[in-house]
Amino acid sequence: MTLSKHRSRWFRLPLLGAIAGFILIAGAAVSAHAQQGQVFPPPGASIPRSQNQGGASVLELPAMPGGQGGGGATATLPRIAPQPGADTATLPRLAPQPGGAALSLPARDLRSQQGYKQVTVTVTDQNGRYVTDLRENDFKLLVDGQPRQIAFFRQDLNTPVSVGIIVDTSGSMQPKLAQARAAITEFVRNLNPQDDVFMFAFSSRPFLLQPFTTNHYLILSRLELLHAYGQTALFDTILDGLLMVQHGRYDKKALLVITDGMDNTSEATLGQVVAQARRMGVLIYSIGIGDPNVGGGSGGPLSSLFGGGDVDEVDASTLDLLSSETGAKTYIIREVGDGAALRNACASISRELREQYTIGFVAPDASRGGYRTIHVDLPSRPGDRVRVRKGVEVGSGAESASSTYP
Repeated sequence: MTLSKHRSRWFRLPLLGAIAGFILIAGAAVSAHAQQGQVFPPPGASIPRSQNQGGASVLELPAMPGGQGGGGATATLPRIAPQPGADTATLPRLAPQPGGAALSLPARDLRSQQGYKQVTVTVTDQNGRYVTDLRENDFKLLVDGQPRQIAFFRQDLNTPVSVGIIVDTSGSMQPKLAQARAAITEFVRNLNPQDDVFMFAFSSRPFLLQPFTTNHYLILSRLELLHAYGQTALFDTILDGLLMVQHGRYDKKALLVITDGMDNTSEATLGQVVAQARRMGVLIYSIGIGDPNVGGGSGGPLSSLFGGGDVDEVDASTLDLLSSETGAKTYIIREVGDGAALRNACASISRELREQYTIGFVAPDASRGGYRTIHVDLPSRPGDRVRVRKGVEVGSGAESASSTYP
């Protein structure tokens, strides 16, 4: 063996050893990242459409950025114990409402009719106070401008609701998260104890923090997982919320959206969100934090990632559009301050859900399908204000009350 070959052999051995060591270290790092960056979903959890990418079967939580507690560690989702007596194969028996009144539901043969629809109606007087003592014959229903018989009527005094909470955790929400947690706590504590609730957080994409539960403590316990980072996938998350709320156990359904910005990263469009909202009988309440007239925000290009300016531009027009289409309401809070206005808005929404009416009807010529405009009048009370969704979608793909109960 020549000296040159000998030197070449000994030169290659350390090099091969270094390469092998690098591969071992890299493999360990990838394994550790996978264990820390991904959390297996709790029993019964649903993976949102936008999270189930590339065949992934795990529920991920966003990594906490450095300087926000945890030094870059990923948040861990606690394991959720099954609810007592829960049966994932069948819907639970509906308990009586507080006060002993049984939950009123449309008859099976009615809700199985083609074209049967339900809408939620809110009535306030000239001073903005809820009017809750009306009867069926006080209302006049028009579908596509033509009078239509009311086939089902219910006063929603403590009627249980399936509710989804959708909270913005983009970077600009960093100085507002404490107030948002307090407001959501106020909202949950004012709900009917029988309401089933889920919660999404969203920044650059949605994260399901808690699937449907009637254990409201589980919702409150997830609030500590909220941390601000990233951009604003508002449209994607509302779509996921509309899909998720279909699985709620009750025929009355609502979403609460809390955001301080404008969509800047969704794959979905506003048109798709509006179309889906029209197909479903879901109330979309929203609370916008910021100034609709800022014109591009005041925090500079990095404010959406790291929480920049004091006042953010909020997409009030989109929030108003979704609320008006669905018969709900939007609150705009220009400055969060100590959070009192945010808490009051959340409390008002949870109270309103228990101050409404449900009206059911069979749309004319249901086989034709398509969108039907809705209008509700109170002929004997012209001074009162009636709020109801603008219309319903009839036909294939439309959400029906018959899909909620067996």
